[in-house]
Amino acid sequence: MKKILSIFALVSALGFGFTSNTFAEDAAVAPVAEAAAVVDAAPAPVAEVAPVAEPAAVVTPVEAAPVEAAAAPAPVPNKGDTAWMLISTVLVTLMVIPGLALFYGGLVRQKNMLSVLMQTFVIFSLMGVLWAVYGYSVAFTGGGAFYGGLSKAFLMGITPESIAATFSKGVYIPEFTFVAFQLTFAAITPALIIGAFAERMKFSAILAFMVLWFTFAYLPMAHMVWYWDGPDAITTAESLNTVIANAGWLWGKGALDFAGGTVVHINAGIAGLVACIVLGKRIGYGKESMAPHSLTLTMVGASLLWVGWFGFNAGSNLEANGYAGLALINTMIATGAATLSWMFIEWFGKSKPSMLGAASGAVAGLVAITPACGFVGPMGAIIIGLLVSPLCYIFVTKVKYMFGYDDALDVFGVHAIGGIFGALATGVFVNPALGGAGVVDYVANGVAAYDFAAQMTAQIYAVGTAIVLSAVVAFISLKVVDVLIGLRVSEEAEREGLDTTEHGERAYHA
Repeated sequence: MKKILSIFALVSALGFGFTSNTFAEDAAVAPVAEAAAVVDAAPAPVAEVAPVAEPAAVVTPVEAAPVEAAAAPAPVPNKGDTAWMLISTVLVTLMVIPGLALFYGGLVRQKNMLSVLMQTFVIFSLMGVLWAVYGYSVAFTGGGAFYGGLSKAFLMGITPESIAATFSKGVYIPEFTFVAFQLTFAAITPALIIGAFAERMKFSAILAFMVLWFTFAYLPMAHMVWYWDGPDAITTAESLNTVIANAGWLWGKGALDFAGGTVVHINAGIAGLVACIVLGKRIGYGKESMAPHSLTLTMVGASLLWVGWFGFNAGSNLEANGYAGLALINTMIATGAATLSWMFIEWFGKSKPSMLGAASGAVAGLVAITPACGFVGPMGAIIIGLLVSPLCYIFVTKVKYMFGYDDALDVFGVHAIGGIFGALATGVFVNPALGGAGVVDYVANGVAAYDFAAQMTAQIYAVGTAIVLSAVVAFISLKVVDVLIGLRVSEEAEREGLDTTEHGERAYHA
């Protein structure tokens, strides 16, 4: 426990020393004059509507009869936006299976390759089912600032005609499309955690832990950051106040997280740190070679992650417009910058650039640009990519050994640290004076005046909430599972490898 608190103190010193100003509630966000908007959170789907009716015929009014105002036509989902979101959903699925599975699988020892593939595959499946049963409803319906309700449990009331708001007034996509897209986020986040405790945790314990952590850490973070009533609910300052009151707590604070820096990466990275400390080190850690068994597969996995991440980031715009293009180009160049940055640091420090280092840098860049991709300009994205790699490199190569925790695949060092840096950097580089898109105002339909102190305070709120919530939920969940099932495999099973002892199969046959 002292080790966990010491590491959190170090992270706090890194992330929370920027400002002590209090956040002004009236710095709430909203889109630009053009229909497509840059926003800080994914919208809540609007209520189900009836199928679109045929336009009313023009009728000559009877003499002396009052003229009735024509009813506004029901909104119709844009087919281009819908097609883009369907593609983005498939791309994010590609990130997990096979992308993340191969990336992690190549990094472990050969005797544990299949176990990592199995864990990733089954977690993705399990989270998808839970998302449909209750996860979507808890994350994306009203009910409170920290948790939604169960009004859409089992996807009740959602039909092919149901629509979900985007970030532009009057623009919608089918709600089933939004449900599926957000499902992929809910599925990849728990899967990221397994890299921290790879090669030593029972398969049954992993599944039980993931159910608890998903329910009490992921869902409330998604609700707090991304739930709101949608742009059409905002027409006046009074209506904006109503939307803020109904929104998730961090959305109401004005926190910016375009695609999941806090909800996904900090959340998963902190849970991974707690898990690897609670479980303890792998047998032979620091004494035996635990080098990756296939950097070829790791490179393939990293490449699939990079490609799939375009759906993750650009898809989070929910519309196929210029801001999706901004998120896409930022994802491309920030990742390239981070790859080069890590490679040169390693090259100068160890005399040789490595494939493992390049892949690690790419993932660090993808993580850091995630919360910022739709808010910052391309040059800000490059700066974020260049700066995140040295920071993650220090945690992966120095801090981990200083504190002695066995974060097997550096989930904390890359995802948590990269996510914290990216979330804070978003608050800086969103500034239009630095090339950012700015924070938008749905009442005035323009870009709001940038307030550094208010925005950074909101970002720190989000980072701090993700750290505390994830750490507490992970620790309690692990202790509960340990009592009910037990966390670690036996020493004999760990030495033989989880492929055969947990699954009765091998990834390779000689």
